[in-house]
Amino acid sequence: MKILAVGDIVGENGVKKAKSIIPELKKNEDIDFIIINGENTAGGMGISKKIFDELLQIGADVITMGNHTWGKKEIFLFINNPRLLRPANYSKGVEGKGYGIYECKGKKIAVINLIGRTEMAVLSENPFTRADEIINEIKEKVDLIIVDFHAEASAEKIAMGYYLDGRVNVVFGTHTHVQTSDNKVLPKGTGYITDIGMTGPNNSVIGMDIEASIKRFVTSLPERYKLANGECSFNSCIFEIDDENYQIKSIKRYNT
Repeated sequence: MKILAVGDIVGENGVKKAKSIIPELKKNEDIDFIIINGENTAGGMGISKKIFDELLQIGADVITMGNHTWGKKEIFLFINNPRLLRPANYSKGVEGKGYGIYECKGKKIAVINLIGRTEMAVLSENPFTRADEIINEIKEKVDLIIVDFHAEASAEKIAMGYYLDGRVNVVFGTHTHVQTSDNKVLPKGTGYITDIGMTGPNNSVIGMDIEASIKRFVTSLPERYKLANGECSFNSCIFEIDDENYQIKSIKRYNT
């Protein structure tokens, strides 16, 4: 089984790039299951129903979110769609689902969305203990468990990888928009990468306009971020998993 994880898609141009790549990639690489982080798709903050539907149409099985989950208020119209996940460690009682179980090739795949607590400016529950709770609840019901950990600090993501090593099949990081080159199989068998990167404008500061971003750092004034324009890159990672023993066969970063 091959699972494609697509990093944070930034803005409508990023969506357009993903739409131009994913269908052909799915065919050429024989992809079975696709997870897309969509929290930055609509204007760089949040997701719209239109974009949600477009991503499903090009093959997304699950769309995960993060700190900009509530960036577009219309999300409350479709937040309970089973193919849309918001961080599972948001406060109890918040609408939406933090994990889902999906069928693929006769297997049951659980996808868990978590958000970090270091430098995220989001009040959330402990992602480590929340992961424990979910895994204990579902481990006898599923064949594979995949975790999208949406976090700022590389150390927190790496710690999560080792914390879940051997208990889940894949842990991949999102949020920082810069792909890391540390894709590997951890000692107990979990496939891992610290950050998948973004699908968004090449000439930008993590997807945002360069001049506006620089001004914020130079002047310390609250300059409003705006999306960058221009040609986009596509960052993703393909995890190949053995259908019989569920061990990681390969992890390949796919970028264009």
